[in-house]
Amino acid sequence: MIDLNIIMYLKDKDMNENIYTSGEYLANNPDWHAEDSVWKAEQIFKMIKRNNIILKTICDVGCGAGEILKQLQRMMSSQAEFWGYDISPQAFDLCKDKANENLHFKLKDIMEEQEVFFDVILIIDLIEHLEDYFCFLREIKKRSKYVIFHIPLDLSVQGILRSEPFINSYEKAGHIHFFTKDIALNVIKDMGYEIIDYFYTASGIDRPGKSFLSRLSRLPRKILFWINADLAVRIVGGYSLLILAQ
Repeated sequence: MIDLNIIMYLKDKDMNENIYTSGEYLANNPDWHAEDSVWKAEQIFKMIKRNNIILKTICDVGCGAGEILKQLQRMMSSQAEFWGYDISPQAFDLCKDKANENLHFKLKDIMEEQEVFFDVILIIDLIEHLEDYFCFLREIKKRSKYVIFHIPLDLSVQGILRSEPFINSYEKAGHIHFFTKDIALNVIKDMGYEIIDYFYTASGIDRPGKSFLSRLSRLPRKILFWINADLAVRIVGGYSLLILAQ
């Protein structure tokens, strides 16, 4: 059971304060996670390739610094067109110089767009930030044929016992919802999506944190995952879920 102090702490925080437009999020994350973008783009490209889907229009909602789209453009057909949306002026400043003939960025909430439709929309490490992600998932479904989700699986035995990871995820990364694999899959199904494929991504192994504990836990995570993947994710954490749905 999660420490009640954490629950009260989260409830006391002003949920109406928009850290993404005020500059607070940029202050806590100066590169807007761009350093992880090559790795994330590789996972997305792996999902696309293993399902043999042809994509001509790709949209990243909450694109941040725009680096995921930039990397995907390098990996995919030169004929594909890429669009990134973000509501943060600070994020837009980071990504606008990356734009080119087939890579576009908009400082806009995609929900304000009346007539847009893409082959795939990327929802990468986003829904855990949204106060009403149920409404978002229902509405975004209308705007693409496929959706690729990347959802951090913050809820693990190790995380619950330590408590601090939840505070850090909330304070620095802006997570206000926490998921397990089963919760994530069931939420997406309940919102009317058909799940085509999914797999774990091992950020705790491939992209370990700088702390001694993060580096120390890398080997146990790897060994336990080899023995039983689902058990490893539930116990030691450090994984996310990549999901292809329509």
